[in-house]
Amino acid sequence: MSGMPGLIIVLIVAIYLINSIKILKEYERGVIFRLGRVLPSPKGPGVILVFRPFDQIVRISLRQEAMEVPAQDVITRDNVTLKVNAVITLRVVDPSKAVIEVSNYVYQTSQFAQTTLRSVLGEVELDELLAHREALNQRIQTIIDGHTAPFGVKVVSVEVKQVDLPESMLRAMAKQAEAEREKRSKIINAEGEFNAAQKLVDAAGLLATQPMTLQLRYLQTLTDIGVEKNTTIVFPLPLELLNMLNRSAFNEPPAPPATAPKS
Repeated sequence: MSGMPGLIIVLIVAIYLINSIKILKEYERGVIFRLGRVLPSPKGPGVILVFRPFDQIVRISLRQEAMEVPAQDVITRDNVTLKVNAVITLRVVDPSKAVIEVSNYVYQTSQFAQTTLRSVLGEVELDELLAHREALNQRIQTIIDGHTAPFGVKVVSVEVKQVDLPESMLRAMAKQAEAEREKRSKIINAEGEFNAAQKLVDAAGLLATQPMTLQLRYLQTLTDIGVEKNTTIVFPLPLELLNMLNRSAFNEPPAPPATAPKS
């Protein structure tokens, strides 16, 4: 019976040591507060000892976290009202600062993201927002990362997820796109007419150098018409031949050749 108190003490110490064993996963770190003061470096991963009630542990995950920024009402520089939301990817790089410097680093980062999103997008025009989204994402990320660096959080990326335009603006943009396409269509049509006219001018100049080529074109046209089963053939005649036939029908003498005036 004399050994019972010692056995009980050993049993209590064993249970205490077993309860002091903590296992941290590979992506976890433990910030230890010993008598209210934080230890110089976080513990983990693996097996660590936490001697309660002298020690208190706060587990911090080092994995990336995706956080959605709620839709924000944004007025762009050209006075267009939008609803814009975004997705932020962040991770903890200094667990001790993430615990000591801020009470809730996720909430803090969310508030910084909302205010930064409104301020940055309010400085640009709608066309710039739609066309240069990657540059705006980088700018927003740099600003938010500057706010979160003091409490050990790194903003990995920021992506503007969705831009909701009012119905009136959507109709106006559709009309603008339609007008732009019609403009390009008219320009292309005009360029085609110009090129066709230029080719006709070149062809007329070439035919004028050799009058016989025009007769050959007439014969080629008759050949093309004869391939089809047609009952009517339209054959063009030169105006000089028609004038000659008219004079012969009315017995008109041919016009005398023009002579140069005598000096």
